[in-house]
Amino acid sequence: MPNKITPNKIFIVFGLVALSVTACMSTAQQKSVQLGIPVSQQQLQQFDLIAAPDGNGLPEGSGTARQGRVVYDQRCQACHGANGEGTINSTQLVGGNMQSAGPPVRTVGSYWPHATTLFDFIRRAMPADSPKTLSNTEVYQVTAYVLYMNDLIDQDQELNKQLLVEIEMPNKDGFVDRSSIQ
Repeated sequence: MPNKITPNKIFIVFGLVALSVTACMSTAQQKSVQLGIPVSQQQLQQFDLIAAPDGNGLPEGSGTARQGRVVYDQRCQACHGANGEGTINSTQLVGGNMQSAGPPVRTVGSYWPHATTLFDFIRRAMPADSPKTLSNTEVYQVTAYVLYMNDLIDQDQELNKQLLVEIEMPNKDGFVDRSSIQ
């Protein structure tokens, strides 16, 4: 009589396979991946810098749009254009209209709800080819210049951590704050 495959035999085979996989995973997990170097506490503190809408997390420093134009021309213009018009998709900084008949063009001046968000984004992600390489002062300067290009501040208005939170963005009421929802 040939061997008959029964549900019990199938269960036993799957059980043995599962035990083998678990044993292999256990052995693999015991080995540590030996890549890189340990991160120091000081490096870790600089890793995820976040500037909140209320100004919490903004560093010391200051700058004006006049100063920011110099940094912008050297570090930002290649992607964002001479006047913030952009050079490729999603690099336009100036103009836009959230109430347009067609798809809205989302720029700093038309879409972003907080000036601190602009500062935060520049500090953590720009320039795109070398993020986090601008000093805090340079970030304040570039932030001021981008706000100036959007007619939101004067070119000689100084921005710092106290004054940045006072900037009224055109789309400040265009978002629903859901940060307190868990």
